[in-house]
Amino acid sequence: QLVESGGGLVQAGGSLRLSCAASGRTFSSYAMGWFRQAPGKEREFVAAITWNGVVTTNADSDSVKGRFAISRDNAKNTVYLQMNSLKPEDTAVYYCAAGATTSSYNFWGRGTQVTVSS
Repeated sequence: QLVESGGGLVQAGGSLRLSCAASGRTFSSYAMGWFRQAPGKEREFVAAITWNGVVTTNADSDSVKGRFAISRDNAKNTVYLQMNSLKPEDTAVYYCAAGATTSSYNFWGRGTQVTVSS
């Protein structure tokens, strides 16, 4: 089970740190990823991290690069998404996922809402 937390309402330019706590199994050997889905849009990949810390970010999203950072603490079975300089277009439900690789996910959380006001 994956449970996201840390979402909320923030003003543009602010920061949030999302957490995804895993339970029921040990996810330290899994790749973990963050995705987001804005209203009326398809789910978008944000960033992923392998079990040993190799990070992949959405190369197609200039708006994410340099502002978002993924990390993990295997001892706590938790993955984080640090989001800085937030923009209204970052408003979305953010989901974490776990899988064998950073391109294949078997487990999904229910999401946490992030709303950025202008």
